[in-house]
Amino acid sequence: MLHLGFVTLSSHIAALVFTFPVSFMTGFLLQKYVTFTASDLRGKTQLLRYGVVVAVNLGINYIGLKLLVDGFGWFPTPSKMIITLFATLVSYISQKKFTFR
Repeated sequence: MLHLGFVTLSSHIAALVFTFPVSFMTGFLLQKYVTFTASDLRGKTQLLRYGVVVAVNLGINYIGLKLLVDGFGWFPTPSKMIITLFATLVSYISQKKFTFR
């Protein structure tokens, strides 16, 4: 548990919160300049759309962790692995069809 005074986060949710900024920027730059280089959309539009898709994936991660770890009592690591597989599939399809089309 991480006690911040005004809120207490479980360790698996705290890890998600602290890794988010790094993964957001790294993910956007890799998607823009490596994976989907043929997109004609402006960078600002891509960034805004990327943010929407990432927010959806963040929700999938949060709800998935809460459900599997706190609801079903599963271990955090395999739970995160399962959620990551699902979120990766959703993210790739969303990025290909929406963000970088």
